[in-house]
Amino acid sequence: MNWLYVVGIILFLLGLMVSIALHEVGHLVPAKLFGVKVTQYMVGFGSTAWSRRRGETEYGIKWIPFGGYIRMIGMLPPRPGDEPGRLRSTATGPWQGLIESARDAAQEEVRPGDEDRVFYRKKWWQKVIIMSGGPAMNFVLAFIFFTILLVGIGLPTWAPIVSPDTNTCVIPISEQRTQCTAADKPTPAAQAGMKPGDHIVSFNGQKIGSWEDATRLIRSHGPGPVQVGIVRDGKPQTLSVTLIAQDRPNLQDPDKIDKNVGFLGVLPTEVMQQQSIGQVIGYMGELTGRVASSLLNLPEKMVGVWHAAFSGEERDPEGPVGVVGAGRMGGEILASDALTTEKKIAIFVNLLAGFNLAIGMFNLIPLLPLDGGHVAGGLWEGVKRGYARLMKRPEPAYVDIAKVLPLTYAIAIVMMIMAGLLVYADLVNPLTLTN
Repeated sequence: MNWLYVVGIILFLLGLMVSIALHEVGHLVPAKLFGVKVTQYMVGFGSTAWSRRRGETEYGIKWIPFGGYIRMIGMLPPRPGDEPGRLRSTATGPWQGLIESARDAAQEEVRPGDEDRVFYRKKWWQKVIIMSGGPAMNFVLAFIFFTILLVGIGLPTWAPIVSPDTNTCVIPISEQRTQCTAADKPTPAAQAGMKPGDHIVSFNGQKIGSWEDATRLIRSHGPGPVQVGIVRDGKPQTLSVTLIAQDRPNLQDPDKIDKNVGFLGVLPTEVMQQQSIGQVIGYMGELTGRVASSLLNLPEKMVGVWHAAFSGEERDPEGPVGVVGAGRMGGEILASDALTTEKKIAIFVNLLAGFNLAIGMFNLIPLLPLDGGHVAGGLWEGVKRGYARLMKRPEPAYVDIAKVLPLTYAIAIVMMIMAGLLVYADLVNPLTLTN
């Protein structure tokens, strides 16, 4: 196995661990700010690899790097009528027993003097801030990564710079070949003395800012003499070129052919073009819409993952990818011989940015045990209390999320099954850079 492949996987997992750690910081900081007692801050699951206690909180790393958590006391309120910290001795029915067992476990963490430091007693807006802090941190990280990508590195785009891959002969579109023969005529660009690296900056006096500008002006001109302004080795020049008429693929629909359009005979060069902060916001907004659409269609897409895993069908490039698959992509990026170092960094940063965006949005789904379920509970409590004040009614009780614990456990089981399916699919039929 290529050692760069292994390094790429390790680097991605480290990036993922840092993202998870900061996600939990997004919960930890407001929780401590609002006086909630936090007993644990852990990155990872399983047995503890390392930990250290600072004050009342144990900070640590666990061996399975696929998540993290902070433990806040009093996540569940006591049974109505019970005093805080008092355990109930009996329960009726299997579901009720499950709920009361969870209540008892939550109350066992409440020590004398901690009664006002439990999560459920905090104001509704404080609960919302605490539970939305993790996803918010992922969105901040995604924005930072996308800014590094777009503003610092740039996006690949075609520039009006003559590519070294440009043919010097005219090959009719009907002939499926790329090599010149002795019978082929030279292109107008070759006849005018254009060379690889020449930057086309004007066409018949009109400024050219992009390859799209150049293509549009050349095609619309048709055959005939033109003046083409270029920059070669930093020095501006003007070349006299006689365009010819050729049949070329339509720019919007390559299956269609545009007849007798102007033809110069050059190929563009791919460059990394830096963007503005405003474009970062637009780019992130577009991806947010695509991720939201994918989340809405998640059940359907998981069916596709099932078929890909067990029937050998092609993986959907817009479908979900697990941590294993993303790690393999990280290894493939670093080990690729077809990518420049700059492109490797760009794709790697984009992968981390996309994962943070997806993790943040997934966690905001309003279902327990996700953060969004707790956020929804806090918002509902705010609505109830606001309505009670408006109607001059007694203040309602805290929203009791313990009542939906059976549904929470069912959703957790479904999520574990989905995660297991993704791991299996990522092992037997992974998404790669080529698909």
